[in-house]
Amino acid sequence: MDHLWTPWRYRYVTSADKAKRSGVPAALDGWPGDLGCVFCNLLAAVDHAIANGMTADEAEAAAGLVIRGTHCFICLNAYPYTSGHVMVIPYAHEASLAALPAETTHEMMDLAQKTEQVMQQLYKPQGLNFGMNLGEAAGAGVAGHLHLHALPRWSGDTSFMTTIAETRVLPEDLNETWRRMRAGFAELI
Repeated sequence: MDHLWTPWRYRYVTSADKAKRSGVPAALDGWPGDLGCVFCNLLAAVDHAIANGMTADEAEAAAGLVIRGTHCFICLNAYPYTSGHVMVIPYAHEASLAALPAETTHEMMDLAQKTEQVMQQLYKPQGLNFGMNLGEAAGAGVAGHLHLHALPRWSGDTSFMTTIAETRVLPEDLNETWRRMRAGFAELI
């Protein structure tokens, strides 16, 4: 069995309790609150920005919010493993999949299916990872708010930069990822 060591993620996960991570990007800093959850803060900051004159597209682009559903939304991962790494997140602040209502879990899977289609179209990956880490011990960086990671993968997408230099090389800027993903979902829906 081969092992892939990811010390950069370890530093991120173990610093979660020590560093305040509001989840609010600098462009949306006008929101004065803190709900104690990066995802809840992100949504509240977007809604606050829209209520205070920013267009929905501007606010959602600043937040990396790709699409909103009835019960869930999709946003970019601010710390992506690969270009195109997004998360499907319920609006409900729940740590457990079993605690979510059926309509929420159904929409999560519907959005996951759409994400697969968009990723195949945009990135033409050789594989895809979809997964949830429930609880801090399972590796959840945000253990209190369930989220489903979705990311495209390619053979050899971990290079010497990742394994030796502890650096992830992402060829696509997050703003470009947001633009492409947003357009991809708009075409699908």
